[in-house]
Amino acid sequence: MNRTGRCAAAIMIIVTAATCLAGCSERPDPGTTPVPSSPAPSTDPSTATTPSSTSPSATPTPSAATPTKSPDPEAERPDPRWRFFTEDRRRYRSPWFDGARRIMIDYGCTDAPYYSPDSRCDDGEGFHHGIDIALPCGTLLRAGAAGRVIGPDRPGRPGAAYGAKAFRIRVETADGPADVLIGHARKVLVRPGDRVRTGQPIAETGDLGAPDGCHLHFEQRAVDGGLGTATDPSDLLALRRP
Repeated sequence: MNRTGRCAAAIMIIVTAATCLAGCSERPDPGTTPVPSSPAPSTDPSTATTPSSTSPSATPTPSAATPTKSPDPEAERPDPRWRFFTEDRRRYRSPWFDGARRIMIDYGCTDAPYYSPDSRCDDGEGFHHGIDIALPCGTLLRAGAAGRVIGPDRPGRPGAAYGAKAFRIRVETADGPADVLIGHARKVLVRPGDRVRTGQPIAETGDLGAPDGCHLHFEQRAVDGGLGTATDPSDLLALRRP
């Protein structure tokens, strides 16, 4: 090989070496872990990521409860003025009032001190013309039978001892029409002339005219009749054990 050929061969060797060194400088360091690139998000709906079933869900908003009428707190407390003039300590329910309650004074002769001696009774006892049921103040009273509210202008209007808001309902019984007298109510929910249906609220118990606390005085009289026409109201009051 002449001198010119040897020079060309040397140049080629130098160029090749330089190219090799440049390529080697771009190789990653063997001690470094390559970081993989993130794949582009897929736009195909079939490859969309489904949220895990264990992912927390939003807390549901509780629905508003249907408001209910709260019972009168006073109606749940016994009246300390109550006095019981019967040996019957059982409780009874009736279509005329809510709850299970005790009898304070039964119909007929009684040793309760509120009544004058009566010739029908022994030992100077008085006569009670209705049935008294121990009901806390504000206890709801209902019509135990359908009927019509009688105005105070009718004969047989109850006296002051029954309370200023005492009223009567004319109902049908097995023996014909009769007047039911509701005594000592503190609030009346019906008016004279109203026709009431069975189960309809009619009043709240009170102590108007009563010396022995809040209670229901339930009396049955003849149509437009006075005190002397009162008869045993047990069948109409329909007391039953719970």
